[in-house]
Amino acid sequence: MHVLLIEDDTEAARFLIKGLRDSGYTVEHAAEGRTGLAQAGSGRYDLVITDRMLPHVDGLAVIEAMRSKGIATPVLVLSALGGVDDRIRGLKAGGDDYLTKPFAFAELLARMEALLRRHASVPDATRLKVEDLEFDLLARRVSRGGREVDLTGRELKLLEYLMRRAGQVVTRTMLLEGVWDLHFDPQSNLIDVHISRLRQAIDRGTDKPLIHTVRGSGYLLGREP
Repeated sequence: MHVLLIEDDTEAARFLIKGLRDSGYTVEHAAEGRTGLAQAGSGRYDLVITDRMLPHVDGLAVIEAMRSKGIATPVLVLSALGGVDDRIRGLKAGGDDYLTKPFAFAELLARMEALLRRHASVPDATRLKVEDLEFDLLARRVSRGGREVDLTGRELKLLEYLMRRAGQVVTRTMLLEGVWDLHFDPQSNLIDVHISRLRQAIDRGTDKPLIHTVRGSGYLLGREP
């Protein structure tokens, strides 16, 4: 299960990320609301956990923006504001549950499991599409402009990760954790080699490349930034 944690408190985020990963979840972290909203729009996540008080865009505004864009991912709100009116505002903004700080980690896990069970009947998208690039997730087939693209298992996983974040800059750290499940940089050209092969495979025969290197930041799939 993939979880997006939007939390600006460094220590709290570190604690939650470790606990969730130890519990078997794949976790990505955004340290402020604007970045969190951009990541939530990728459709990659099974659950979003957001603090209420965030820099730039607060947690409730993030949820309201998600719902206005039709993003139905369940959201659990974490907040030190525990009054009845505060909880009501969180739920009316589109939150699915509201947990007051401080809380027991076991309760957080239980609430997450309840939300995931509640939304389990909602089917996931079975096809990804970016420009003329299509990925049939069930058949594990990729085509570009009607031309079938032959990819290895790792390249398919890498492409799916990029397509779910189309238009978003994806860092090397995100790729290492999301595609290779590595939480450290092995200081090798592992990513560069796979990106190069993937780029050659999907951009072959077209003058419109879809995978772009964003110098000093990472990679982006979609229109040239």
